[in-house]
Amino acid sequence: MKAALFDFDGTLVDTTELIFQSMNHAVVEVLGETKTREELMANVGQPLPAQMKVFDAERADDLLETYRLYNDENHEKFIASFPNVDESLSRLREAGIKVGIVTSKRRHSVGLALDSFPELRDVVDEFVTMEDTTEHKPRPEPLLKGLELLGGVPRENAAYVGDSPFDIEAARAAGLVSVGVSWGAFTEEAIRAANPDHLVSDLDAAVDILLSL
Repeated sequence: MKAALFDFDGTLVDTTELIFQSMNHAVVEVLGETKTREELMANVGQPLPAQMKVFDAERADDLLETYRLYNDENHEKFIASFPNVDESLSRLREAGIKVGIVTSKRRHSVGLALDSFPELRDVVDEFVTMEDTTEHKPRPEPLLKGLELLGGVPRENAAYVGDSPFDIEAARAAGLVSVGVSWGAFTEEAIRAANPDHLVSDLDAAVDILLSL
């Protein structure tokens, strides 16, 4: 194993409540509708514009703008950390494994999260955000971009770790080992149904698997 790529939201940073509250606010404010948590979170892992089109294609831009304003204003209120993330990623780098983040999140939003948890800047080699590719998860292009930025690591020497079925599908499409995690926005059953190569319940277990590959 030469490279480990990670999703961001729900995998390395606990943004699940922030995303839910932002989604709920946007749908209520723009559409005047109330949706279940499951409905609001069903497409997390894809770029926000795509998620908003699912709710209402004609008002997707209004939904997106309302979501982003609320998300920015309430970022510090709802964002939270997962335990020992920097220590776990440091284990990979100490073993000579390059670490990258591949997310459908905007660069601006990633920057806000890194301001909250600046220690992540020291344990991640490269970031791929929504603006860096024209195709997005579950397509393989973002993951392949991550391998390119990490020095052209061959796909057979890399893995992708994520908390959504879209992450597992993207890893499969890119030819990477897929590691599903059960502590993010989706249930363990939903991740298991996506058929990841590995399924873990904590980050240290994910790192142990990566180190063994």
